[in-house]
Amino acid sequence: MQTQISKEILERLENDCRISPRNLALMLNKEEGEIKEIIGELEKERAILGYKAVIDWEKTDKEYVTALIELKVVPQRDGGFDKIAEKIYNYEEVQTAYLMSGGFDLAVILEGRTMREVAYFVAEKIAVMDGIISTATHFVLRKYKEKGVIYSLDERADTRNSML
Repeated sequence: MQTQISKEILERLENDCRISPRNLALMLNKEEGEIKEIIGELEKERAILGYKAVIDWEKTDKEYVTALIELKVVPQRDGGFDKIAEKIYNYEEVQTAYLMSGGFDLAVILEGRTMREVAYFVAEKIAVMDGIISTATHFVLRKYKEKGVIYSLDERADTRNSML
């Protein structure tokens, strides 16, 4: 069972996973040992699944493209959507997979080096899978905000309005 202190720790770590247990203890007026113990329990319970940085890959030389794939699916006997989702999320290219309401059943976010690579992955690996009725692929052109972090609009910003 999550306590109020557990929830506060989770919220602070979600906003900045680099906060040390010592600093968390100071912020929350607790002992460092208690904070470490709570974090250990949250990791054991899998409430904390990992620690990640949000990176603006546009500011690096990494070549990649991000795509959002919507899937219409026939639920599997004795597994519903979960069996198909598991097959999909186990691919290394897949960054995120969600069960959705609305016009599509699953939403998948994946990365590849090129649009062609992503299109090939969808056509050869996902679309041919048993239970997949249809797919719709959308390529991300620019990221503005991700996981609560706003990407800066520097020299790549759209300059059409600056001429007015």
